[in-house]
Amino acid sequence: MSAEPAPEAFGGQAADEPARRARRYDPDRRERLIATALDVIAEHGVAGATHRAIARSADVPLGSTSYHFASIDELLAAAFTVHAEQVAGALEERLRAAPDPEAALDALARHLSEDLLGDERTLVLAVELYVAAARRPELRAVTQDWMVRSRRVLELHFDPVTARELDALVEGLVLHQFLSTDPMTPDQVRHALLRITR
Repeated sequence: MSAEPAPEAFGGQAADEPARRARRYDPDRRERLIATALDVIAEHGVAGATHRAIARSADVPLGSTSYHFASIDELLAAAFTVHAEQVAGALEERLRAAPDPEAALDALARHLSEDLLGDERTLVLAVELYVAAARRPELRAVTQDWMVRSRRVLELHFDPVTARELDALVEGLVLHQFLSTDPMTPDQVRHALLRITR
């Protein structure tokens, strides 16, 4: 009686070999890594946002991060770009709906108090971006694009000089409110914005 051929002879798998893990179909993995990077930054800061931490949080192989992003700086830049676009988009929506400069100032105050300062995660991400951009050129480009976009929409209601000053005040108020143990009230924020436009 002849012995039965081994399973691998027919392309099968020997009983004692470990099962090969099926490759997961994951077409949105890049976008998921970006979203996860923002979650990791919000919880652990930029310093804690490593390839390993992001891959673990996203439940993907470690090599996925380096496959989609050449460096951790590239991944951070992609993540912060998404964050900046979300915040800038909220500002644009508010200011485009404002019929005049006075309403635009109210909209800007609400954007600052609600969209930026009123959401702890958004505020933490903004501050993490500011600090990281001081040392990483890739992130400085993100903050520059964010400021240009903000000034452009402010110029729908204010002259370019005033728009730039308002934008600078908003950036400063974000840091002030984050660091202060006695943050300004929404009315005080609006008053500060109003002083520049007088």
